Amino acid sequence: MALPEPTAGLVIGYAYLWQDEARSGQEEGLKDRPCVIILSVEDEGGERIVHVAAITHTPPHRSGEAVELPAQTKQRLGLDEARSWIVTTELNRFVWPGPDLRSIARGTASPFAFGSVPLGILKQVINQIRERRGVGSVRRG
Repeated sequence: MALPEPTAGLVIGYAYLWQDEARSGQEEGLKDRPCVIILSVEDEGGERIVHVAAITHTPPHRSGEAVELPAQTKQRLGLDEARSWIVTTELNRFVWPGPDLRSIARGTASPFAFGSVPLGILKQVINQIRERRGVGSVRRG
């Protein structure tokens, strides 16, 4: 199976480990979900390090904690019709491709990627993450 290039904005299938799951002793996310790659860099050892933000149906508790995905974008990505948000309060970090990358079971060029979010949405997500980092409230799993 062809692996996609892990670029910012790409939506992948991933077993996201929420911060509260990790605190309770979980070592792997309980649910496979679409996640947006926020950052992908090569470290000094030549490994590709990827940071992802989860996409969820759960609305944010407060403004500035998530960016809503427009219905048109969800449809283009092949996601369901329910409202969804990209969470900006926590990220998972892993070595690409890693054991938590999940097949999305679709007949696409890459069975691991739904497609990419528009640049404007990616910028909103990154800006919210930067703002939250400024006040020390972005958690990494």
